[in-house]
Amino acid sequence: MQALIPVTVVTGFLGSGKTTLLSSLLERRQTRRLAILINEFGEVSIDGPLIRQAADGDDLVQIHDFAYGLIAYGDDEKFIPTMQAIAKRRANFDHVLIETSGLALPTAVMELLQGPELANDFILDATLAVVDTPLLLTDSFERNRAESNSHSVENSVASMFEQQLEFSDVVVLNKIDELNEDQLLKAETQIRARAPNVRFLELAYKAQLDVRLALGLRLHQPTLMNNKHRYTVLPTMPESGSSPLANQSLLNGHSHSGMSSHSHGLATHKHFHEQDPGWLSFVVRTTELQNSAILQQALVEIAKLEPVLRTKGFIRTENTAQAMLVQGVRTRVTVNESTENKHEDAQPETKSELVFIGYHLNRNHIAKLLADMTNSVWR
Repeated sequence: MQALIPVTVVTGFLGSGKTTLLSSLLERRQTRRLAILINEFGEVSIDGPLIRQAADGDDLVQIHDFAYGLIAYGDDEKFIPTMQAIAKRRANFDHVLIETSGLALPTAVMELLQGPELANDFILDATLAVVDTPLLLTDSFERNRAESNSHSVENSVASMFEQQLEFSDVVVLNKIDELNEDQLLKAETQIRARAPNVRFLELAYKAQLDVRLALGLRLHQPTLMNNKHRYTVLPTMPESGSSPLANQSLLNGHSHSGMSSHSHGLATHKHFHEQDPGWLSFVVRTTELQNSAILQQALVEIAKLEPVLRTKGFIRTENTAQAMLVQGVRTRVTVNESTENKHEDAQPETKSELVFIGYHLNRNHIAKLLADMTNSVWR
């Protein structure tokens, strides 16, 4: 039987720093030959160009963009064919990395990896959840106990965050450079309270993680005991229509280094919009050159007025011929010069585009606010 290709799934809520962490792993991958699948909840790929920038044209790294929609969910027709194409060229790859959208659960990928189309070629190596630690410490992922509507923004955010942690093997505390030991201990305590079965907690200073702590963990490898493979039956998640996998012989419940088994339940996945249609993503564009300081302040103010949880994109300014990279998590917004000479989707060179992701966003209102605050026409 041919060796299975290990797959690492990188999950985490909007703006946790998955792409930056993945870029640092890419730079430290040593001689590993990687296939990387990048998923964004929006019609424009912003993270894909950033990963390509980190790859720096390396022929041993192959990158696939999955823009608009959620990778491996019900209506994604691209995931399985892409993985099958990778399997046909298995001699060219040592590992597959999958960065899910900030609004996806890793179990969607996990389930398909165990399905008949992929199970003979791939095996889950580990699932990593990246956490915006300063945001965690502000209690931004707490539920609104007084709000009976489960689809309030607080409860929807909390639910997604908790489930991403629940189905992860490793939690990476990111953005920790300005935190002290007491704050790190508090963050770890909060993670353990939410997801007691997480196997490891790792610290990512400067968004960097030792590649040995991310790749090759082998947390889902079958264990051979008495010439027979020993596995742990998977429980179902409490969701209508869920059931155990027909073939339980593909997992061992994380039997690893003598640790007790740690099993994941796999849900029947509907498209995210069917579960909670309040989550929205849209793009606004302008061909007018921008003042980066004015735009940055505008995005901060908009995040105070609308439930914007994530902003990202590329803008053009009068001060530089290069695109400026915009990254926003709620009211924390940065605008920095991109090291790319040109964003591949930006035509003509004066074109700026911003992706907004949030809960029950009003596109027209946001476009008007942005136009008024920047004195530009955004469409």
